[in-house]
Amino acid sequence: MRIAIAGASGRMGHMLIEAVLNHADLTLSAALARTGSAAIGQDAGAFLGRDTGVVITDQLDALADADCLIDFTRPEATLQHLEACVRHGTHMVIGTTGFDQAGRAAIEVAAQKTAIVFAPNMSVGVNATLKLLDVAARILNSGYDVEVFEAHHRNKVDAPSGTALKMGETVASAWNVALPDVATWERHGDTGPRKPGTIGFSVVRGGDIVGDHTVYFCGTGERIEITHRSNSRSTYAEGAVRAARFLQNRRSGLFDMQAVLGL
Repeated sequence: MRIAIAGASGRMGHMLIEAVLNHADLTLSAALARTGSAAIGQDAGAFLGRDTGVVITDQLDALADADCLIDFTRPEATLQHLEACVRHGTHMVIGTTGFDQAGRAAIEVAAQKTAIVFAPNMSVGVNATLKLLDVAARILNSGYDVEVFEAHHRNKVDAPSGTALKMGETVASAWNVALPDVATWERHGDTGPRKPGTIGFSVVRGGDIVGDHTVYFCGTGERIEITHRSNSRSTYAEGAVRAARFLQNRRSGLFDMQAVLGL
């Protein structure tokens, strides 16, 4: 497969490029960076001391030579890339978070014309955790208060994280309710006692934390905690590669990592 990487000059972009180069069945065909980036014109493998022959560019027509684009950038950039992928018939793996409703709708429309995997977290472990949360929430559906805790590095700009939101959505779905109807996003001052059936969120931003998530089911006399901790972005990169392979023989459709993993 010919793989293109968006955000090629960033930390996640570097992880994705390295993952593609480490798989014999994949070829790095394009590397994108934002207009004005100092990385434009450099070899995509320069950070590894490797000559890939692929020059980092801001020209989206480079996607014409790719089977699939892997994108972990920002919503506004991803939506521009999405239009180009539809235009060139290129599949897309989207790990970007922070989309509003209009952005999500644009992805759904694009998936009618090209195949897309869209997931807030590509880690195989995180998606196994989501499956465990679904089981736990169905069992602990009464008498337990749920709190979703997440911690990320100081440079993450959206909160709660896409993964934390997905965890909340998983619990809410198991309870047959919509997350916006039961979520508590913040607490300050005299909040009064907790309302039964709500799902609370807590956020930490600091240092270089890659990503920690814990969901607490707090009952009377006991507490169940389901936790996932990421020590390296390589888990996201390997999951994204797996998602790209999943799309290889598909013409269109919108999928998540649960579908990729057969869960």
